[in-house]
Amino acid sequence: MTIEKTTTREALLKRGFALEYSTLGWNVVGIAVLAVGAVSARSVALAGFGLDSLIEIGASTVVIWELSGSGEDRQRRGLRLIGYAFAALALYLLVQSTLALVSGYRPHHSTLGIVWTAITAAVMFALAAGKARTGAALDNPVLRTEGRVTFVDGLLATAVLLGLVLNSALGWWWADPAAGYVLVYYAVREVREIFSAHPDE
Repeated sequence: MTIEKTTTREALLKRGFALEYSTLGWNVVGIAVLAVGAVSARSVALAGFGLDSLIEIGASTVVIWELSGSGEDRQRRGLRLIGYAFAALALYLLVQSTLALVSGYRPHHSTLGIVWTAITAAVMFALAAGKARTGAALDNPVLRTEGRVTFVDGLLATAVLLGLVLNSALGWWWADPAAGYVLVYYAVREVREIFSAHPDE
């Protein structure tokens, strides 16, 4: 490997670490904000989104661990851990959405929730794009896959935002749990792709 390639790789690794630490920091703050919003608005959606933030923290931690080492075995384990995070995300979305629809639970209006999820959606989509580009440049499947976790986080933020806005404006309390089922499908598809491409050996 030439000095130029080594320098480029080091720069890409620094960018990868910066993207993951930014994701970690945002989600740590987000857990506190979402806890306040969920309690004040009695919102199941905001409480569930807080759990999604915990999953994203776990996925980012896996990538930071993987970027600190090398080797196919380390990458394979990293991918499988991210697969488990997707599975947990799908399970929580399925349970949360079903319970909300069955119970007919109606959250209160939440200005804090609307503002935070709107900003979070924009931030997560930007971070996901950065991870996709950096992961491709590094030829690192773990960073690329975790970028999809971040993209799902952005989709979920958008779904929660839409549900909060429709509930506040039109009283459509069912909009958020209905959107959750779309994300369940996406998360399950990612789990299948990860585990079919990297089965236990």
